[in-house]
Amino acid sequence: MSNQWNSKFNNPKLKEQICEIGRRVYNKGFAAANDGNISIRVGENEVLCSPTMICKGFMKPEDICMVDLDGNQLAGKKKRTSEILLHLTIMKERPDVKAVVHCHPPHATAFAVAREPIPQCVLPEVEVFMGEVPMAPYETPGGQKFADTVKPFLKSTNTIILTGHGTVTFGKDLEDAYWKTEILDAYCKILILSKQLGKINYFTEGEQRELLDLKKKLGFDDPRFHVEDCDLCGNSAFREGYNEQIPVQRAFEAAPSYPGYLQAAQGNNGVPPVLSSNGSSNGNMNDLVQAITTQVMAALDARK
Repeated sequence: MSNQWNSKFNNPKLKEQICEIGRRVYNKGFAAANDGNISIRVGENEVLCSPTMICKGFMKPEDICMVDLDGNQLAGKKKRTSEILLHLTIMKERPDVKAVVHCHPPHATAFAVAREPIPQCVLPEVEVFMGEVPMAPYETPGGQKFADTVKPFLKSTNTIILTGHGTVTFGKDLEDAYWKTEILDAYCKILILSKQLGKINYFTEGEQRELLDLKKKLGFDDPRFHVEDCDLCGNSAFREGYNEQIPVQRAFEAAPSYPGYLQAAQGNNGVPPVLSSNGSSNGNMNDLVQAITTQVMAALDARK
C-alpha cells in the first residue's frame, strides 16, 4: 500500500463515522442482517466503504475497506460491499457528493415495492428540505446497469427511491447523507398513517408557493425553480429522466393541478396573479384589475 493510500485509509475518525452511521441505520431498523452499505470519499480517487456480508450495527473500524472510483479494492481485510458501483456512480456524476448511504428503511421501501410515487405538497419540512423524490427504475442490484438507473435524476436531488429495492441518499458528509434517509422514512410513515386515518390533505396553491419562496430564501435549490411548466405538486420535475411512464399515484388521491412555480410567479404577460383567500389563482380579469387598482391606491395613500 502506498504512503498516500495508507494515510487516507488509516483515518480512524472517518472509519468510526462509517461505523456510527451503520449503528444508526441498524438501530432504526433501516437495514436487517447484512443489508445496506455506506461510503465516504477521502481523495480524488479513493473512497472508504463498508464491507460486504456484515451487519451494519456491529462494524468495527478495522472492517472498513478502501476502493478507487472504478470499484477496485485498494485496501482492507474484508471484501468491499457488492453495491459500491451505485455509490461510485453518484460520486462521479456529482463531484460535490462526499458520502452515500444506501439502505432499506421500511416505510420508504414500502413505496418502492408498491411503486407508488411519494406525494408532495403535504408537509412543510419535506417541501423545504427535500422536495420531489424520484423513483429510479428497477434493475437487478449489484452491477453497473443497476448503478446507472439513478443517473437521470442526480442533477436535481440528493434522495432517490430505488424501485423494488430501497433508498439511496447522499450529501456533503455522512451526517448529511444519513439525515436525508431519516427524513424520507419519517415522511413515508406519516403518509401511511394519514392514509389509515382517512386521507392526506394537500396545501393550497398559496400555501405551497409560500413554502417554495421560503426554500429559495434559505438558499436551497429545487427543479421547480428552473422548469417553466413544472407543476407545484405534480411529481413532474423529473419526468424527462423516466424512460418508462412517470409513476402514477394510486394509493393516494392525486395532488391538485397548480401552475408551475415560474408560471405562477410571472402570471399572464409578466403580471403577478392575485391569489384568493383560499390560495387559488383568480382568473377573472375584472378582479385582477380591481386588485391592482386597490394596491396602487393604497400605496399612494401611504405616501400622503
